[in-house]
Amino acid sequence: MQDNKNDCDLAVRTKTFAVRIIKMYSALPRETVAQVLGKQVLRSGTSVGANYREANRGRSKTEFVAKLGECLKELDETAYWLELLVEAAVVAESRLSPLLDETSQLIAIFVTIIKRAKGM
Repeated sequence: MQDNKNDCDLAVRTKTFAVRIIKMYSALPRETVAQVLGKQVLRSGTSVGANYREANRGRSKTEFVAKLGECLKELDETAYWLELLVEAAVVAESRLSPLLDETSQLIAIFVTIIKRAKGM
């Protein structure tokens, strides 16, 4: 639905994001709270790239936009869990701020793509 170069760039970026989430989860303390919150962010953060791949295989613009909406939903959820890790003092904000920044950037990108696809 987009041009191939941007598709490839965002596919790589969302996969890199997933790898960063996996590494963050692997580095979390083994305390129960850290692991519970970590598993939530692991699920949501790694699903963004998978949903993006599915979006690009959409059979229609409606299907494409719906899958992008799933990406956006998962990114928002990821931001929530990352914020909880910081606010519950499980992980220092300085350690998660680059990941939170990337989450915000990806949210902005997906919002823009959805708006353009909908012709807004």
